[in-house]
Amino acid sequence: MTTLILVLACLLGLAHIIAAIMVETRIRGTDWNAGARDEPAPDLPPIVGRLQRAQTNFLETFPFFAALLLACMIQGVADWRVIAGGWIYLAARAIYLPLYAQGVPKVRTLIWLVAMLGVALVGWAAALP
Repeated sequence: MTTLILVLACLLGLAHIIAAIMVETRIRGTDWNAGARDEPAPDLPPIVGRLQRAQTNFLETFPFFAALLLACMIQGVADWRVIAGGWIYLAARAIYLPLYAQGVPKVRTLIWLVAMLGVALVGWAAALP
């Protein structure tokens, strides 16, 4: 189960990267995407910045989640804290992306806190097997 959670978290990270670049490419064009990207960029709608910030935010939290989950896997710990924490993190991060893209304040922050609860549960299991 922990391997599945880790794989899904990696795929969710790819979804963050793809979402941001797809919207930006739709606006700037495929020549921009395939080029050196040296030319000045046209003004972009707010959704592009929000998707980029959501991607950055994911990349700030994922390494800690992955490291703690791997620590549990190495120790052979797969109790309720690891499973619940992993699924909580995944679900919250999956909800977070569209909320951020749509510019939903406050609720987005609450969802981030829920994801951090998932990380904390996995960390608890890693530290105190």
